Parts: sequence; C-alpha cells; structure tokens
Amino acid sequence: MEDLNGRVAVVTGGANGIGYALAEAFAGVGAKLVLADVDEAELDAAVRRLGDAGATVSGVPTDVSDAAQVEALRDATLAAHGAVHVVCNNAGVGTGGLSWEIPLSQYQWVLGVDLFGVIHGVRTFTPLLVEQGEGHIVNTASMAGLLSAAFMAPYNIAKHGVVTLSETLFAELASLAPEVGVSVLCPGWVNTRIYDAGRYGQGATGSVAADADPTGGADDGAGFAEIVKGLVADGLEPADVAAQVLDAVLTRRFYVLTHPDWMPLVADRTQRTMDGGDPGVGTLPSDA
Repeated sequence: MEDLNGRVAVVTGGANGIGYALAEAFAGVGAKLVLADVDEAELDAAVRRLGDAGATVSGVPTDVSDAAQVEALRDATLAAHGAVHVVCNNAGVGTGGLSWEIPLSQYQWVLGVDLFGVIHGVRTFTPLLVEQGEGHIVNTASMAGLLSAAFMAPYNIAKHGVVTLSETLFAELASLAPEVGVSVLCPGWVNTRIYDAGRYGQGATGSVAADADPTGGADDGAGFAEIVKGLVADGLEPADVAAQVLDAVLTRRFYVLTHPDWMPLVADRTQRTMDGGDPGVGTLPSDA
C-alpha cells in the first residue's frame, strides 16, 4: 500500500509500547485508527492522547485470546469506518523460567495471547482484506521467533509459531490474493513494559504485559529475568520500531528485523541447522 492517508488501521495491544507507537506512526500519515487492548483504562488514555494530537481514533476493549472478541473488534471497525486496510496483530505478554517448571497455566496464557491472538486476527481479518481486494497484515513476532534462548520456552514457542504462520500466510496470499500484503515483525530488545512485574496476574492478558512472576517460580531463571528486564529497559525505542513497520507496509516488505546486531545469531543458527549440529547455547545481544 503506497498511501495510508484516510485508510483504516487496526492495532491490537495498542494502548502502549510498540502498539501505541504503531498507532502514532499510522496517524502521522493520515490513517484512521482503531485500537484494541485488554486494559480499558490504558486504552481510554491512549485514545485520548492520540485524539488530542489530531488523530481520528477509537478504542475497542479486546482480549485477543478470545476469538469472539476479535470478531467483535472487526465488526466495530466496520461499523465505524466501513473498511479495514491495515491490521497489526501486535498484542503480547511474556513469562519465563525453566521449561519443565513453568506452570501449565502460564504456557496457556502466553500461547493464548501471543500465538492464538495472532491466529484469531489472521482468521478474522484476512477474508475481509481479500474480499475488498487490498490491505496489509502485520504480525508481531520477535527475534525469539528465530532463536531459542533459555528460560523463555512459552514465549519462544509462541513467537516461532507467529513467524511460520506469517510465512505460510504470505505464500497463500501470493497465490490467491497478491494484492494483500503481509509483514512479520521480529524485534530484539525494545523499551516496552513487557516485563513489568505485577501489571497483570497469571492468566490475564494485555498488550505488553508480564506475569506477576516472570521467572515462572523457577529460581534458576530469576537472575535471567532480571537481566532481560534490564535489556528491555535499554532497548530500541518503540517509535523506531514503528517507523520500520510503516516503511514495510508502504513498500510491501515481509521481514522486519529491527536489530542488525542480532543477525549473526540468526546466521549461526541457520548454519548449525545446515551442518546437522546442535542449536548452541549462545548469549543474546546486550545492545540494541
């Protein structure tokens, strides 16, 4: 899509973090906004800020892990604007710990938001974009969808799923509806609130939230969780990520890898795979 002026962009997890930055970026080029988030108070505040800045914006409280609520988001958007042109399946949560000690409820929570939230967005909005003959879908994954760091099993599983879902969707649309574009966003460390302990309790969902105990109760993961929180705090600003996503939508670029310093790790993983070796236990980059 070469011009978003007057077009309609839906952003899940839009109340803060990358989602809010995406909304600002789209509003900056004249798009109308529909934001979704599970936190109604933060969603209302985000809508007010964007509206005060001149954006045409509305908010729809949405738990993306619930397919019916994503369908209601679609219906509310169509009722307000009659069309959807850009869909950002962005909502995400995070937790961690040893893979065999993380409670099943936390696996279900993270997979419900980070993976099934994207699945629900794809299933709900893709037919609409195909029918209208234009549009673009952006699925937020992570470098965790291309690598597999220790103590992050639920998040890694979800984000790998988002990457392969996006690649599959790209192949399908390229054959059946090439006028609809797809991008997958794979950022490294970004300065969001994804590891703010206590924002939401276990089993809750949010735009960029974390379980009350990001280590999953595992002592071995506690130190790692603190390191990750620090890396996130020092990460790339969400506005920088959003600018790259906006460019990808306008130029129909599929992979949006925001952190060049992470590329050697991706190359190493690919080479290890081709060599039939083990996946390695490399450390994650500490600079954004």
